[in-house]
Amino acid sequence: MRYKLLLEYDGTPFIGWQKQAGNLSVQGVLETALKTALRETIIVWGSGRTDAGVHALGQVAHFETEQSIDTYKLFESLNALVRPYPIVIRAIEQTADTFHARFSAKQRSYVYKIQNTPYPAVALTNLRAWWIRTPLDIDKMQQAANLLLGKHDFSTFRASECQAKSPVKTLDTCEIKKNGENVEIWVSAKSFLHHQVRNIAGALVRVGTDKWSVQDFKKAFEACDRTKGAETAPAHGLYFVQVKY
Repeated sequence: MRYKLLLEYDGTPFIGWQKQAGNLSVQGVLETALKTALRETIIVWGSGRTDAGVHALGQVAHFETEQSIDTYKLFESLNALVRPYPIVIRAIEQTADTFHARFSAKQRSYVYKIQNTPYPAVALTNLRAWWIRTPLDIDKMQQAANLLLGKHDFSTFRASECQAKSPVKTLDTCEIKKNGENVEIWVSAKSFLHHQVRNIAGALVRVGTDKWSVQDFKKAFEACDRTKGAETAPAHGLYFVQVKY
């Protein structure tokens, strides 16, 4: 039987989603907890492989087992077993055998959070958003973000170690929003290149702080060359928000 998990986690202590020998990962913690609860070796598949330090509000995963599970009891058990790590299982449900957390996804959404204040983040929030003290021009940022919509070659925003077969992706949304002291960059697409969202965020901040004009952003984007792009925004500002199937 196949079961679907809805998760959230603070990515700060983890090497990322994916298991790596000798390192703490979200996948590894979940598989250990499931092995304890079900007394069998379990493989967990995630909808997206978040990097070290990246957070999730709506990560989706699935696993298979020969057992018929009381999902409420497993829900209670897993939330106890993953402690003290900052992972929360929000829901568990049985799903169709054809469902795959990664390959069935039609759209993934992320938000990049920027604390835009003259004072730095305090201890409780310093790994939750990227601190930019210079006031950001969100109208200019949105003008630049609009250039990214649709199907394009995103090589300028692609990490050098990206293993995707093609740099061409289709960006469905890219919205700049003010939320209290935060400026948030909301993006959605079926899939993303490695570091694509963080590289876009770094370039949009250059526009927002007047280091780049919108035309400078356009030229960098159309160059299809990572060396023409901006710095990669830090991981701790990025949140995996939602998956649509």
